[in-house]
Amino acid sequence: MTNIVVLDGHTLNPGDLSWDELTAMGSCQIYDRTPVDLVVSRASGAQIVLTNKTVLGRDALEKLPDLRYVGVLATGYDMVDIQAAQARGIPVTNVPSYGTRSVAQMTFALLLELTQHVGHHADTVRDGRWTTNPDFCYWDHPLIELDGRTMGLVGLGRIGQATGHLARAFGMRVLGYDPHVRTVEGIEWTELEPLLRSSDVVSLHCPLTESTQHLIDAGRLALMKSTAFLLNTSRGPLIDEAALAHTLDSGRLAGAALDVLAIEPPPADNPLLRARNCLITPHIAWATQAARQRLLDAAVANVRAFLHGRHENVVNP
Repeated sequence: MTNIVVLDGHTLNPGDLSWDELTAMGSCQIYDRTPVDLVVSRASGAQIVLTNKTVLGRDALEKLPDLRYVGVLATGYDMVDIQAAQARGIPVTNVPSYGTRSVAQMTFALLLELTQHVGHHADTVRDGRWTTNPDFCYWDHPLIELDGRTMGLVGLGRIGQATGHLARAFGMRVLGYDPHVRTVEGIEWTELEPLLRSSDVVSLHCPLTESTQHLIDAGRLALMKSTAFLLNTSRGPLIDEAALAHTLDSGRLAGAALDVLAIEPPPADNPLLRARNCLITPHIAWATQAARQRLLDAAVANVRAFLHGRHENVVNP
């Protein structure tokens, strides 16, 4: 009997999806969350371990002699020590591209909140302000039409391209920068700095690497228009958060909307939590039910392939 352990299943499946296909594959123990000091004891004896954000470092992997497979319930796999797994001959799999449309949709939800302030105005109506207003309408912030404006995409992978498709549907000109992708229909490729200077909206869709950490720093923020918006639904450390907070508070950037931060959950002293015109959501772009179902289906398919002697979506071949 194959022993399967899910270390942190709650975020993927808080109860609205079914684990039945996974549990049918063997003896399966599913934990909502696993503190770091319980990883080894909970995964002990398992041949298959699935994790979302729970760290499987070298020390833990070396203490799990029965482990034969690690499945990441996400696209990013930096929570697993890939080299240590490789040294043990343990394949590590991920789930690419399950959330493309959901993340692109969230990118525009953030942008539309910055340009229309729907939440704010709905709250004021609920508070009774429209009922007592002397005019038939009111607005507290400039309302911005996207048609004819320029969106700059930093990263032209699946999500960046899907976001560009939505931008074009809104009548926007779309610029794109990616060191590895240069030709995408409907997107004008340009270098990063011209993109920052020309765009009314800059949206980040690139992976976190040594070269992209703090890609958007004080110097590059200074290149952006004071009327521009910055969006990040990718990885928090792409942005120098202290520099962004200072730029927003000094009025040198119109606003920012972020679904990711460098540390998650954020510490109370993160300056962006109090920065001027900065919207922050709790890393939910990936979390539509449709996207989570695709993720779960793909993760189960990865496990099934492994049990049948095949390796699919292996990140450490």
